[in-house]
Amino acid sequence: MTPRLNPHQADPQAMRAVLALQAYVDDCGLEHSLIELVKIRASQINGCAYCLHMHTADARKHGETEVRLHLLAAWRESSLYSERERAALAWTEALTRLPDTQAPDADYALLNAHFSPAEQTRLTVAICTINTWNRIAVGFRSQHPRD
Repeated sequence: MTPRLNPHQADPQAMRAVLALQAYVDDCGLEHSLIELVKIRASQINGCAYCLHMHTADARKHGETEVRLHLLAAWRESSLYSERERAALAWTEALTRLPDTQAPDADYALLNAHFSPAEQTRLTVAICTINTWNRIAVGFRSQHPRD
């Protein structure tokens, strides 16, 4: 796959805006491990190798286990994820696949049971942000390192 362009060079101002949103997500108060699971799951759905490489490495660096990373695509069938993580992952899938799901009431009810209104907003912004990064990386064919 051949990279198409470097968006940071093409429009630094636009990319600074996305980086500012990411900085908010990074410091929003939600658990780092939860945010990484959300980033990885959305990136799996969107087929973003660049983001999968980045976020699985970051999750490992912060103590995430290999087995949880390997089973994330099948989280519904695994008992390795907490109820809070499961609610976040369901919401991630609902919003990432929005045209198909329309953010169903059942997924929102799970979210509402495990996250405060402020946390729901923060999580939703985190999901929107990783979907933005996925679209930038996939659209411009960003290349992950070969390590």
